Amino acid sequence: MEQLRKHIEEISSISDEEFEYIKSFFAVKKVRKHQYLIHQGDEVKYEFLVKSGIFKVFYLDSQGKEYIVQFAQENWWMSDYYAFFKQQSAEMYIECLEEGEVICLTLESREKLAAELHKMEHFFRIKLSNGYIALQQRIKLLLSSNPQQRYEEFAKSYPSLLQKVPKKLIAEYLGVSRETLSRLYQH
Repeated sequence: MEQLRKHIEEISSISDEEFEYIKSFFAVKKVRKHQYLIHQGDEVKYEFLVKSGIFKVFYLDSQGKEYIVQFAQENWWMSDYYAFFKQQSAEMYIECLEEGEVICLTLESREKLAAELHKMEHFFRIKLSNGYIALQQRIKLLLSSNPQQRYEEFAKSYPSLLQKVPKKLIAEYLGVSRETLSRLYQH
């Protein structure tokens, strides 16, 4: 849980007593490679902070085509946020690509922490804002750039993922064919 404390303290400093209280709201879960944290149709009980490993958040359209919304690695948050905050059935899947661990937090615990500790409300607000900004940037990139630009931005922003995530999945995330990605990767 020391990783959780460091993660929180990147935004809000907390005392030992506060952290003892905060950590009581979180649970750690080990996850095997190819294990799913969320399936479409599930009740979404948690948002997850990645402690270790790599995960993909994706959805399937009515024809079964997969669309990767996010890769998540250490210190990244993930969930099917629509389902999590609206307390509805999942539309997304979360799959573990590399064995790891996640730190789990329920919506009820999140709300209680935010209501009781201004520092945690501030932490969650900053994290949510940063996630929203990253999502807008991703959408803008997908809508207004060519495959080369999308690849270069991905390589610049997430160099470690280039080495750890299969090229087929990177191509899917970038919205290009595997062949196109191979050409871009050689440049």
